[in-house]
Amino acid sequence: MSDSRLHAKFLRAEELGVRLEIVGGLPIWEAHPVYKHQKAVDVIRATIKPMEGNECAGVHAADIYISFPDGSLKRPDISIFCREPDEEEEAVRLVPEAVIEVISRGYEAKDIDIAPQFYLGQGVKDIVIFNPYTLEVTHIRHEHTARYASPIDIELLCGCRCTV
Repeated sequence: MSDSRLHAKFLRAEELGVRLEIVGGLPIWEAHPVYKHQKAVDVIRATIKPMEGNECAGVHAADIYISFPDGSLKRPDISIFCREPDEEEEAVRLVPEAVIEVISRGYEAKDIDIAPQFYLGQGVKDIVIFNPYTLEVTHIRHEHTARYASPIDIELLCGCRCTV
């Protein structure tokens, strides 16, 4: 499917009040986030900072389309990059160093069952999943998974830190 046809489909989904992602060829949709969700995203983003002596710029963006190497299109709640992405008017092609997903009620499977393995397979080094209803924080890397209670300071492999 051409980029323009795909873009048109995403715009129609937006008009209907849903967010559309395509992961490994599988279309996934969810309702637009509620205030509790967006508030959690904003609170977390305010804490993202590069650690002292690190070269990562700690650039972060909320809810942007990312075109991953396998052709999938996802919209992580928070994407963290070490530099500004080149794309400003289209899906970003730079793979994030880390992503943070905030669970929305009724759409837990998308963030818990599908997203972590997908992100790891695409080269994302840190995946953080926050459940604002239970305050559980799951931090996933290739070599381990850890669970915490929020609030927790997390050091990311890129050299940034955040509080979730």
